[in-house]
Amino acid sequence: MVDSEVMLGTLKQKGYIIKEGVSDCDIAIINTCAFVEDAKQEAIGIILQAAELKNQGHIKKIIVTGCLSQRHREILKKRIHEIDSLLGTSDFDKIINAVRAVEKGKSFFSVSAPDNIYSHNSQRYLLTPQFYTYVKIAEGCNNKCSYCAIYKIRGKHRSRPHVSILKEVNNLTKGNKVSELNIIAQDTTSYGKDIRGEYSLARLLKEIAESAQAHWIRLLYTHPRHFTDELISVINDEGRVCKYIDLPIQHASDRMLKSMNRRVTKSQMQLLIDKIRKGIPAVALRTSVIVGFPGERDEDFKELLEFIRQTKFERLGAFVYSREEDTPAYKFKKQVPDDIKRQRLDEVMKLQQEISTQVNKKWLNRQLEVLIEEKTDKNSYTGRTQYDAPEVDGVVYVHSDKELQPGDFAMVDITDTLEYDLTGEAK
Repeated sequence: MVDSEVMLGTLKQKGYIIKEGVSDCDIAIINTCAFVEDAKQEAIGIILQAAELKNQGHIKKIIVTGCLSQRHREILKKRIHEIDSLLGTSDFDKIINAVRAVEKGKSFFSVSAPDNIYSHNSQRYLLTPQFYTYVKIAEGCNNKCSYCAIYKIRGKHRSRPHVSILKEVNNLTKGNKVSELNIIAQDTTSYGKDIRGEYSLARLLKEIAESAQAHWIRLLYTHPRHFTDELISVINDEGRVCKYIDLPIQHASDRMLKSMNRRVTKSQMQLLIDKIRKGIPAVALRTSVIVGFPGERDEDFKELLEFIRQTKFERLGAFVYSREEDTPAYKFKKQVPDDIKRQRLDEVMKLQQEISTQVNKKWLNRQLEVLIEEKTDKNSYTGRTQYDAPEVDGVVYVHSDKELQPGDFAMVDITDTLEYDLTGEAK
């Protein structure tokens, strides 16, 4: 999202017109993901659709950017001849060069080693609703989990200077109605280690909270191995920082954690979770887990289920293991059959559904602050609490006799609870 916004911001600054949808435009830019197989197939499907539109005369040129270009540039060049330009994950700043080249009927291919990152000087054309946005504080990842290709696609972890981040935050929020600022990176908790020699996300988050003109500040993508006591204190003490922690555990069996190269143990994660819940009493924990990792035995999976059952994560996403070439786990023996992966996924989500139902019931007849996102009907709206990140978590169905606008905050009396969502009346 942020990479796309930087490219479009650059193009708009140079006088190009941004059009929604690729049909009947001069140049289609397709920014791709290649993290897991499903994402790759989706990206390839979109590229092939664009190629067909080009052949029919609805599109003149096609530029493919991002992770798929970085990972499979030779295959794309060889097999999809309709592509006029390829840009890698560190080449977004060359989008003008690419556009100008293809306008003249030339090809432009630039897939560099992943070592670049945007700055506060980069123009952004926001694709999110006006009231929330994302700020990327770092790029790349050093964790080298055995199932993950991010290190090869995005490169080593590199933090942006905190001054640049604060300037961007000011540019995004000053004079604008930005209700929510989402802080992101492949691993936010590693922020600062490469430039300061120590984990300094807590300091950065505090500075953002003190300067940003945004009502909510949300932190995403934290790694349990790099979570500091200072960070717990900042999240608890800073009123505008959402009491929401995205803490992917991936598994709870020490065998699996070691095989995944997570470099953290089940007991260490449990200790951290206990510390977080003690240090931030109002916290909502979100996690993600992988089922069907190579060598996952029934007892490993049962251990994961029991950990989820005991921990009662407020939010949880589960994924079947995706076998990715160029990762150590690709060559691991004892690959789990697809039908067992799907069965285990269903079991995890069924358990989490029960947990989520119980978690939501605690809000019945209580009042919550809700960020209004959309009007759905007369007197009807949808919104989110601070415990729900955009697009991935639950919503609140709000009835209000007074007119509300997207980006407004409303105090809502919760009148009913569902498995993942809430229903309420605005005060």
